[in-house]
Amino acid sequence: MRERAGESRLKIWLLLGANRLQVTAVLALTVFVGFVAAVTLLPEPLTPQLQTGDTIETMFSTMLSAIITGTTIVVTIGQLVLSQENGPLGDQRDRMENAMDFRDFTEELIGSPSPADPSTFLREIVGVAQHRAETLREQVSENDADGLREDVAEFTDSLVGNSELVRDQLEGASFGNFDVLFAALNYNYGWKIFQVERIANEYEDDLSDDELALLDELKTALSLFGPAREHVKTLYFEWALVSLSQMILYAAVPALVIAGIMLTVVDAGTFPGETLGAANMTWAIGLAFTITLVPFLLFTAYVLRIVTVAKRTLAIEPLILRDSQR
Repeated sequence: MRERAGESRLKIWLLLGANRLQVTAVLALTVFVGFVAAVTLLPEPLTPQLQTGDTIETMFSTMLSAIITGTTIVVTIGQLVLSQENGPLGDQRDRMENAMDFRDFTEELIGSPSPADPSTFLREIVGVAQHRAETLREQVSENDADGLREDVAEFTDSLVGNSELVRDQLEGASFGNFDVLFAALNYNYGWKIFQVERIANEYEDDLSDDELALLDELKTALSLFGPAREHVKTLYFEWALVSLSQMILYAAVPALVIAGIMLTVVDAGTFPGETLGAANMTWAIGLAFTITLVPFLLFTAYVLRIVTVAKRTLAIEPLILRDSQR
């Protein structure tokens, strides 16, 4: 996925791969260091202004209101998203029937009961596509058309290599920590479906009926991966929103306490002196300000991943939306 997107490893790690608490910690450290450095290095009148009681009161009274309002809004949005899972019995029965129909179709495809574990479920579908690509490659290797043999060999080699990589990533992956969806994003099934259609159309006169049937079977396996991945993605989004609501509520309590302490206890003379060239008051206000920002930083870390995944999976059909893949 990183190679297709043309992005650096650091950016992919920050947006997708890293644990969201780690990203929150990085953002918090950046805010803290940036705040202390800016107050210390900017023109001198800024430090005395920050150390006045009026500035502290204004700053943290605003943060107090922002924490309460922001936490309430985020948790409410999470509940609204999850409310779509609730409904009358008839709707729930339709959902169950649609899910079971899809599992029955998958069972026919893989030749065994559909796995209950999301990572194994996706791994089996990828495995079927890989097996059918290998069968196609062997069948076409005896075809008299040189261009067809070369084209199919190049395509199937790429598909098999990508399938082996994704299957390795899916093996033992746990759903709750994004590993399953991250591995699924590495499988560009849409481009593969397009290549199957292109080969079937471009070499229609050179392909035998058996070879055309193998191409159609490969396309069926690849097409099944799309809705399976989208279902796993939807489940992950709901999981992430629940986790985000929990984490924000956990972080909001100490943030409110710190903001209240800064309002009621701290004044211009509470932390006299300097440490490492910066006023102790600057260190204290910077730390308190960073702690009160943690709920927002958590929100930022989670939403960065959610919107990045959503942007990269807008099209379920074989449409290429990014220039880097063209």
